[in-house]
Amino acid sequence: MASEGDFDLSVLTASQQEALQQYTDVTSQEPKDAVPLLERSQWNVQIAIAKFFDGEGPDPLAEAQAAHDDIPRATARHENLHESLLDADFQPFRPVRRPQTEPAPRVVPQPSVLYRTPFLVAVLFSPFRFGYKIFAGVFRSLFYFLSFLPQTLRPRFVASSISKGLRQTSGRRVTLPNETAQRFRRDFEEEYGEHGLPFFEGGHAQALDLAKKDVKFLLTVLLSPEHDDTESFVRNTLLSPEVVNFINDPANNIVIWGGNVLDSEAYQVARDYSALKYPFSCLVCLTPKEGSARMGIVKRLIGPMTPESYLAGIQGAITKYGPDLNGVRLERAAQEMARDLRSQQDSAYERSLAADRERARQKRQAAEAAAAAEKRAQEEAEAAVRSQELRQKWRAWRASTIAPEPDAGAKDAVRLALNMPASSGAGKVIRRFASHTTLEELYAFVECYDLLQDDSGNSKKAEKPEDYEHKYGFRIASMMPREAFEPSEAATVGEKMGRGGNLVVEEVTPDEGEEE
Repeated sequence: MASEGDFDLSVLTASQQEALQQYTDVTSQEPKDAVPLLERSQWNVQIAIAKFFDGEGPDPLAEAQAAHDDIPRATARHENLHESLLDADFQPFRPVRRPQTEPAPRVVPQPSVLYRTPFLVAVLFSPFRFGYKIFAGVFRSLFYFLSFLPQTLRPRFVASSISKGLRQTSGRRVTLPNETAQRFRRDFEEEYGEHGLPFFEGGHAQALDLAKKDVKFLLTVLLSPEHDDTESFVRNTLLSPEVVNFINDPANNIVIWGGNVLDSEAYQVARDYSALKYPFSCLVCLTPKEGSARMGIVKRLIGPMTPESYLAGIQGAITKYGPDLNGVRLERAAQEMARDLRSQQDSAYERSLAADRERARQKRQAAEAAAAAEKRAQEEAEAAVRSQELRQKWRAWRASTIAPEPDAGAKDAVRLALNMPASSGAGKVIRRFASHTTLEELYAFVECYDLLQDDSGNSKKAEKPEDYEHKYGFRIASMMPREAFEPSEAATVGEKMGRGGNLVVEEVTPDEGEEE
C-alpha cells in the first residue's frame, strides 16, 4: 500500500486502516498525526474523535491496560517433542513437574441420614443383636472397673477402648454451619474469656469462598478438647498479643475460621485436610501460578509451638505467596476499571443517543406542528373565501327579495330615519316601510343597502345559496329610549316603531355577538 506523506500505511492492519480512514474523514487530520492519537485511544475511533475535539486528559483505559500489563504472570514453558526427548536423554532422573501446593478442598457438611432396618431383617438378626448387647454390657462393666486402675497399669487395649468410647459418646448435635460457628465462638469465649480473634461466623465452605473472592488468606484452626496441649496452645500461642495483632492487621488480608473436631463440619474438614495431630492450623490462598481459580494449602502448622514459631510460619507463607495475590488483585482492579470505563462509555453513548433522539423528536414535532398550522391557516382562508362568496350570493338574493318603498301617500307607511355606521359611508338614510314589514327585512335592507343603491332596485332575481345561514354584523336600536331590536320574522316595524322613528345601526364585533 502506498504511503501518505511521511507515514507508511502498509504497517497497519486492515481494521486499523479502516479506523484511520473513519477518523480522518471526520477530523481531516494528517495520517502521521492521527496514528499516534489512535494508538493512545486503543484504535477506538469514537474516543479518538472526542480527544481531538475536546482535548486529551487522563486516559483511564491506558492506565488500566498498563496496570494489566505490569501484572506478574507465570512464565509458560513451551517445548517440542524433540526437545522433550533430548531432555529425557540427558536428564533421565529429572522429577516430573507437579503443583507445589496441595489443593484445598471445599468442605460442605453432609446432612445426617437415619437408616431404618427392614422389619424382616430385624427379626432375623434379633438373636445376634441381643447377644451383642449382652456381650457389650459385660465388657463395658469390665472396662468401667478397669478404668479405676492407674494409667500405667491399664492394658493397652483397655485404654484405647475407653478413649474411643469417650469420643463416641461426646459427639454433639449436628447443626447448620452458621449455628455451629456461633456455638464454637460462644464455647471459645466461655473457656478462654474475651479475645480479639475475628472468627468467621459461617461454614468453612463460605469462608473459603470469601477468601477466594476477596483474594485473601484463610487461616483454619482445628481444636480438640480431648488433647492435652489444646489449652496451652490457645492461651500461650493463639491468643498471644503478637499473633492476635498480626491476624487483625488489615494489611495481612487474613480470614480466620475455627472449629471443634467434635462437630461434624470440623471433623470433615480435619479428615479432608489430613489433620493427624492437634492443635492443627493451615493457611490457604489462591495459587495463580498453578491455576487461576485454584485454592491451595500453602502452610501447615501442626502441634504445639511457641508464638514466634507460629507467627514465623504464617509470615513466611504470606511473604512467599503475597506477591502472587497482589498480582491477582491488580489484574482484577484493571479488569474492574476497564469494565467501569466501558460502562461509562456505554452510558455516555446511550445518553448522547437519547439526546439526539429527543432533538430529532422535537424537530419532527415542530415540523408537524408548523405543517398543521399552515394547513389549518390555508383551510381557514379557504373557508373565509367560501363564506365570503356565499355571503355575497346571499346578499344578491336577499336584495332582489326586498319590497320596494311605499308611495308617499300610503296610509300604513312607517317613516324611519336610519343612522348608518361610519364604515358604510351612507350617513343618515330616511326611508318608508310598510307597517307589516318584519324586523328581519329591515335588517336585510340595511345589509343590502349598497346593492340596492347600485342597482336602483332593478337587479334580476338571484338564487339563494344552499347550506348557508347568514349572520348580521350589526344591531338596530332606538335612540330615546334605547331599545335594541333583533332580526325577527314575527315582529313588524309597525308594532315596534308606530308611525315612525329614529334608529341607529351599531356594528357588532364577533366577541360581542358570541356573548349575546
